[in-house]
Amino acid sequence: MRVSTRSKVDPFIVMDVMDAARRAEDSGRHIIHMEVGQPGTGAPPGAVEAVTRAMQGDPMGYTVALGLPALRARIARMYGEWYNVDLNPERVVITPGSSGGFILAFTALFDTGDRVGIGAPGYPSYRQILSALDLTPVDLQTDPQNRYQPVPADFATLDLAGLMVASPANPTGTMLDRTAMSALIEAAQGQGASFISDEIYHGIEYEAKAVTALEVTDEAYVINSFSKYFSMTGWRVGWMVVPDDHVRVVERIAQNMFICAPHVAQVAALAAMDCEAELQANLAVYRTNRDLMMAGLPKAGFDRIAPPDGAFYVYADVSGLTDDSRAFAAQILDKAGVAVTPGLDFDPVRGHQTLRFSYARATPDIEEGLARLRAFMATR
Repeated sequence: MRVSTRSKVDPFIVMDVMDAARRAEDSGRHIIHMEVGQPGTGAPPGAVEAVTRAMQGDPMGYTVALGLPALRARIARMYGEWYNVDLNPERVVITPGSSGGFILAFTALFDTGDRVGIGAPGYPSYRQILSALDLTPVDLQTDPQNRYQPVPADFATLDLAGLMVASPANPTGTMLDRTAMSALIEAAQGQGASFISDEIYHGIEYEAKAVTALEVTDEAYVINSFSKYFSMTGWRVGWMVVPDDHVRVVERIAQNMFICAPHVAQVAALAAMDCEAELQANLAVYRTNRDLMMAGLPKAGFDRIAPPDGAFYVYADVSGLTDDSRAFAAQILDKAGVAVTPGLDFDPVRGHQTLRFSYARATPDIEEGLARLRAFMATR
């Protein structure tokens, strides 16, 4: 049976690393997981309790494609609380995770062959989803001096139909301030390019609050999820905010592609938004882990890093240590029992010389992982 051209996307290397780590664990080894961007905590207890109550009397059938009205309204209220943005709940679309949001956004905004700029290093699934939809991802080789965030000069001479940015970013954790965000939006709109802001790590910030694109313009797509700050990765529920005149466009696509996001996950998400004490406790763990990583990684020999403003990653330039980050990551897993992600996932051009370390797990795991990395590097 034939295979489509659109299916020939690259593997998500971090998932391969996870599989290798699982096999090592199956053989009896204890592995420290610094490869995957997944909180070590589960959904807040209040979210689980809300689901338990709801399932006793609700068959959990389909919701409307745009999502539960109460959840859409609560998300809109959050934009007022977090950013002082007055958001119409009608513009909020509940999605099957942020991945569902990417598919909806790319399908709504772009036609076959359109060129969409994405920062490199960046989340690899942007590139693969664009390719699978017969769109053309255009990697913008961001400068370390710009903390691996795109600037208007990176795409000034390119013919783009869209620009996608992420702040805080994966894999670097760096953020755009309001001036930088405004400059990118203005430059994109000046070219007639649609602007998409991936804000999935909002809420996980350390010194300054992340800026939403909605503080600058209503003419943008904003994508977010309950996976990171709300610690609900496996529940597969996210949201997007779209301009008023795009709501029906997205709704028609969502009706046909997904019907709706999982009903039970929407119930949990609504309750999770009011579990502030638990969520802030999780953030305190990430802050502690970040401090440990910033002190411990240089002691282990990983000293070329950009301090993260948010998220739970450290992106390290290891060009002085290896020219093959995939083999280096495999060696670290084999010899040190620490799973880390090679940068090839995030930057096909320069990623052979970079590694991403996640510090989303419990603090004792981070401490043990750093100790193992120091011991490994000392004997290398």
